[in-house]
Amino acid sequence: MSSRVAIVGATTWGTTLGILAARQGVKATLLARSAEEARLLQHHREHRRFLPGIPFPDALAVDHDPARTLAEAQLVILAVPSDRLRQNLRWVRDSIAPGSVIVSAAKGLELPQGKRMSEVMAEELPAHLHQSICVLSGPNLAKEVVQGKPASTVVAARNPSAAAQAQATLMSPTFRVYTSDDVTGVELGGALKNIIALGAGIGDGLGMGDNAKAAFITRGLAEITRLGLAAGASPLTLAGLAGLGDLIATCASPLSRNHYVGMQLAQGRSWPEIRESMKNVAEGVNTTVAALELARGLGVEMPIAQAAHRVLFEGLSPPEAVAELMGRPPRSEW
Repeated sequence: MSSRVAIVGATTWGTTLGILAARQGVKATLLARSAEEARLLQHHREHRRFLPGIPFPDALAVDHDPARTLAEAQLVILAVPSDRLRQNLRWVRDSIAPGSVIVSAAKGLELPQGKRMSEVMAEELPAHLHQSICVLSGPNLAKEVVQGKPASTVVAARNPSAAAQAQATLMSPTFRVYTSDDVTGVELGGALKNIIALGAGIGDGLGMGDNAKAAFITRGLAEITRLGLAAGASPLTLAGLAGLGDLIATCASPLSRNHYVGMQLAQGRSWPEIRESMKNVAEGVNTTVAALELARGLGVEMPIAQAAHRVLFEGLSPPEAVAELMGRPPRSEW
């Protein structure tokens, strides 16, 4: 177990992970974007914007200085949107102590090439830290986790000892952490399910019913698995917590940002209109673009992602997208 944890990003998920560690008696520090944000969080001892009413444990501090925050941290968690991971790595990498375990908690792919977060980390971090890279993903709706409702997740690393250290630090009576060596599968499961959640939200917004939703989620998992296998992931990972588990939670819960976006699209709102109304990032939008680029390079067909892209960016109406998917040529399921 790490005795000191630093969380880069006072996001909803970053704050939740900081609270989770601090509740276990681990000294944790949230690294905020500015001195003013750090001052307000420290003054209120809660995140009034993202997690109002959830008090910070005594063991959770807030700072804005990477050198102070990361100097003695044995576990560094990067909980920022995927499109900002690279710039945050450049901000903090010189402050990360040798031997620290570094965990990405982002669920997305980097534009324009569809790079996974561990690939971005390997490009930006010095070579001596590459064996310390981990990724965290699973059915983890932050507001349920911070409320102490039971949840499970997966931390994956190519170095088993790094994954074990992250596991020991984050495990609690209400947050069960499993380890894996399938970094690719855990990352792709966490990222790609957001595309399917957009479609599930559209289906719910159109009142299409549970038969349609079950079929859509199942075919969505098949699409995730096709791309995952082509990229080198294990099918067992995609059938586990970081794949199917996260897919179910994100497609079913009203707490899901991507499901919310789909619901709003079904009501006729455009993506720019929806984006302006949101406080948090819906990773599925950028991931749709990045996943299609990755799929093109690997020769994988992704009809659901293609339909989502056309609704988001090309003016296709949600009912037309549904009709096109239902009208695809008949084929064997497998």
